[in-house]
Formats: sequence, structure tokens, C-alpha cells
Amino acid sequence: MPSTNPTHLITNLRIGADGFERILVMAAPGTSENRAGRIAQRLLELETYRMMSLLSLPVAKRLASKLATTEAQLVEITARLETHTVSDEVLLGDLASLAAQVESTTAEHSYRFSAARAYDAIVKERISEMRERPLSGIQTVGEFMQRRLAPAMATVNATSERLAALAQRVSRASALLRTRVEIAAEAQNQQLLEKLTRGQALQLRLQSTVEGLSIAAITYYVVSLCLYLGKALKAAGLNINPEMLAGFSTPLVLLVCWRMIQHIHRSLREL
Repeated sequence: MPSTNPTHLITNLRIGADGFERILVMAAPGTSENRAGRIAQRLLELETYRMMSLLSLPVAKRLASKLATTEAQLVEITARLETHTVSDEVLLGDLASLAAQVESTTAEHSYRFSAARAYDAIVKERISEMRERPLSGIQTVGEFMQRRLAPAMATVNATSERLAALAQRVSRASALLRTRVEIAAEAQNQQLLEKLTRGQALQLRLQSTVEGLSIAAITYYVVSLCLYLGKALKAAGLNINPEMLAGFSTPLVLLVCWRMIQHIHRSLREL
């Protein structure tokens, strides 16, 4: 630590058999109590945050095998997705299960990894505040952290990034499968619409046929009534030929029935 009266720090950064770590601080004569307190506080914070950042390292190592298994499962599901060896419903179920596992792992460990990065940043800040100058043949605290803590944090960061990348890969595979399912559903809907269109066309043709038969049937009954009416009038003494009355009324009845059907169609279209 550069100053007019430098302070020397000596430690092996190892926990002894009694569970404590020894740090020897040789302050210059005349060092005030406030300065000594600040030095002690920085050293305690440095070691505290170093230990807290290292708590994530065993977790990252344990996750390595689990992530490898999950990645292998994703590769296998992606291969089945490409070869169409199983139904889309089965693939969706497998992907949903895999996504749930990855999401659970992310939710469980993301905060721990983020905290480890924050503690590592505090350690670097505290080392910078110490403004170290090396003694001949003695490693500085900053050099020790660079050789010991930096690889551990690199492992933690790599595991965190690997977990995030795995979640993105699962999400992309799920989106791809959903797109394929949607395309298949749209094709089925198109086929269904075509069938419905053909059915409606047949229904319209059948309806037109029924309407024609209905006009013929109504005309037949009305003309029959006219024939009976003519016979009744002839029996009453009027000089009327019932057959002629029925014959001349047939075109008029057909016209009236056709106009009635057209009027019904216009009424239905206006609804």
C-alpha cells in the first residue's frame, strides 16, 4: 500500500486447524486508530466476500453433469423432431418436461450465480482500494486472487451462461415444434373448409331442386283446387269448362309461386 509510511500485509490465505485464517498486518508507527480500523475492515470484507463468491463453485460443478444430461436429451428430441419418428404430441410433452427442468434449475441457481458475480466485483474493488505494491519474492493479494479466485469465477460464469444458452435452445426447439403443429393445424382447417364449401354447394343444389319440386307441388295442388272449383261452378249452372279453367290457371299459379320463392330469398338476404 503506497504511502509515506507503508503498511505490510502477510498471510497465506489458508484456514488453520483451529478453523481460523491468520493475517499479519504490520502498520507503520503512528498509524491512527481510524486508519487501522479501515485496513482491518477492508481485509475482513475482502475475505468475507471471497468466501461468499466461492460458495457457488461446488454448485456449478454439481450442475455440470446435470446440464450435460439435459443437453443430450435436447439433442435427442431435436433429432426426433427432424426425422418425424414420433408424433408431435409426444415431442411437445418431452419438450415441455425438459423446459420445466431447465426453468426449475434456472430459478433455483440464477440468484446464487448473480450474487457470486456481485461478490467477485466487490473483492476486486477492495483489492483496488488497497493499492498494493509487491514485496520481493512475495505474491500480492491481487495476484493470488487472479490465480485462485478468477478460475473459480470463470467456472461459475461459464455454468451460468451454459444454463442460459440451454434455456434458449429449448425455447427455440419448442417454438419450431409449435410452428410445425400450427402449420399442420392450418392445413387440416383448410381441408375442413374445403369440405364445408363442397357441402354447402351440394346443399344449395339440393335446396334449388327442392324449391323446384315445391313449386311444382304447390302448383299441382292449386290447379287441382281450381279444377274442383270449376266443377263446382259448372254443377251450380255456370257455363264453365273445369279443364279449361285448370289449364289456363296453371301458368298464373307457377308465376305466383316463383315470385313468392324469390321474395322469401330477398327477405333472408336482408337479415
